[in-house]
Amino acid sequence: MQNNYKPLRIAGIGYSVPDTVITNNDLTKLYDTSDEWIYTRTGIKERRIVSGNESAVDLGVEASKNAIEKSGIKIEDIDCIVAASSVPPQLYPSLACHIQAYLGIPNHIPAFDMTAACSGLIYALQVARGLIGSGLYKNILIVAADNNSRHVDWSDRGTSILFGDGAGAMVVTASEDDVDDVLSLDIKSDGTIGHYIYMNTPGKNCPLVEPCDELDSYIHMAGRDVYKFVVTTLPDFIDDCIKQSGLSAEEIDYLVPHQANQRIIEAMQTRLNYPDEKVISNIEYYGNTSAASIPIAIVEGVESGKIKLGSTALLCGFGAGMTWGAAVIRLREGIC
Repeated sequence: MQNNYKPLRIAGIGYSVPDTVITNNDLTKLYDTSDEWIYTRTGIKERRIVSGNESAVDLGVEASKNAIEKSGIKIEDIDCIVAASSVPPQLYPSLACHIQAYLGIPNHIPAFDMTAACSGLIYALQVARGLIGSGLYKNILIVAADNNSRHVDWSDRGTSILFGDGAGAMVVTASEDDVDDVLSLDIKSDGTIGHYIYMNTPGKNCPLVEPCDELDSYIHMAGRDVYKFVVTTLPDFIDDCIKQSGLSAEEIDYLVPHQANQRIIEAMQTRLNYPDEKVISNIEYYGNTSAASIPIAIVEGVESGKIKLGSTALLCGFGAGMTWGAAVIRLREGIC
């Protein structure tokens, strides 16, 4: 980093999930499956799903309020919002602009979305790090929110069993004590394998020209290809991120991975040689909540006593794009 780089403090983390719970047994009403079949392959027992007109905006607003309250920063002092969402309720206005409006932030601050799918939280943290580090902004609200349940084919058990809805939020600010809460962070992408996970936005051509192909708007995923990609790409990438932090793997207190599949989490745990108590996993109860999964896991881990604050954590995620990222961060007392 340059000598004039301003360090970042993670001031508050919050989350929100819908009240409605869909269990594996509930899914047997939709197709031929069982609790055992789903749990054995994914580690998922249940997931939270939006109902009625509830959306990622509602979840994102609630998560943001929780993070802001923990941060001790006034809403009017937030000077930028970065939102990460795979499938926001609307492409525009952006999810970030909706959240700005619902929070009642009085200033005309910049608010924008970015799409890095399940890697979105780590991507957004890198963007916020650059904006704060350069001195452009001081207090940034990061929001990761999705309602993927509206975009899966509920007749396809291969994909629909995986996803749940939820939101996570972080307030990050310029560090007053010159201690940087981001010890290392890196993000990557490979668009040549973007077909592993994709979702179309259907439309029709002008009637005066040749029509385009009709497309559906479901999430499509080549599960085996994604698994192979993750287990062959992430381990060395995570090793590099740990080295950049100046710590050894043993010195990092917790692994908080993206909650995509318990088998993938176990593969990362084996690579790092971490005991169960150092690995934070709640996929059993929430499924894959996309970019929201990491902040949800952090806060719930603190609430359940699995995570002790005043510690360090390795965050890692991957998603459509393909994108991936990792960060080693400090978890200060009082952030959630």
